Amino acid sequence: LLSLAVLTPVGAASAAALPVVINTWAFRTAAETAWRVLELGGSELDAVERGCGQCEIDQCDGSVGYGGSPDESGETTLDAMIMDGNTMEVGAVADLRRVKNAIGVARKVIEYTKHTLLVGESASLFAVRMGFPYEDLTTQKSLSLYSEWLNQSCQPNYWKNVVPDSSKSCGPYKRPAEVTYKEEQTSLQRNLHNHDTIGMVVIGASGTVASGTSTNGAIHKIPGRVGDSPIAGAGSYADSTAGGAAATGDGDIMMRFLPSYQAVEYMRMGTDPAVACQKVISRIQKYAPKFFGAIICANTTGSYGAACNKIPGFTQFHFMVSSPLLSRPTEQVVDCI
Repeated sequence: LLSLAVLTPVGAASAAALPVVINTWAFRTAAETAWRVLELGGSELDAVERGCGQCEIDQCDGSVGYGGSPDESGETTLDAMIMDGNTMEVGAVADLRRVKNAIGVARKVIEYTKHTLLVGESASLFAVRMGFPYEDLTTQKSLSLYSEWLNQSCQPNYWKNVVPDSSKSCGPYKRPAEVTYKEEQTSLQRNLHNHDTIGMVVIGASGTVASGTSTNGAIHKIPGRVGDSPIAGAGSYADSTAGGAAATGDGDIMMRFLPSYQAVEYMRMGTDPAVACQKVISRIQKYAPKFFGAIICANTTGSYGAACNKIPGFTQFHFMVSSPLLSRPTEQVVDCI
């Protein structure tokens, strides 16, 4: 059983069994929490909410939950979504402030509104009406990250084609009188401890699919920036007639391709989940060969796979799988393409 914890060859068909829980990165406690919910009779949506919520509590790698990824003003804001693959309902929040349990608030969007996505201060007000407490998302760690960034002349940042020169100054920036476009520099270095999201797909014993994400977004982002995580079809997608997928990485690039939706559509056509994931990554590579990102996929038989884009410092992608074929939630690895 433990042999499945070693390197999984790219494109290899996984053994299929239900239920299955799959999540991005080696976030073990999230996987264990979601699996326990299923074992205790909870729904697939419950498992996604609790699993991703565990990462919010654990502040997984500083990229999920409070106290991480301060924006340009030093504030941590949260994005999350949850999707019901039976009804195709989505609940999502973006730029959520002063509320820690972002995916919990997203679930309430499904349960208590006819909307899909709430943003900013209004999302926070909704959360309070739903019984969530206001809490400070700033920690000593996030303050220190912000202070270090200011001391480095606000480098790196997400501005381009502005004055003063954003590669040397903290601004404030404005449009130049005459714009001379420069080729975009990929100055924000990514690594295994600078990723953005927990994404999770849960497929129940009857084939019901749910998915979700939670993140505090890109570090030093321009305030108001929203990435792929809370966008249905980008951050994750669930369809109980086909399967589910979730993405992680450079959301500003990945969201343009709706990778999770595309992967589910490939699986609907009968494509193996690992191959579906690879096809999505290959599609983005044509336009952004140096992008940082990965995707997980699972179909309604319980077969699963993952793929990632190979760049310096990121050649393998680690993810968690829980299934009846494994003695416990197990870390798996795939080579990037």
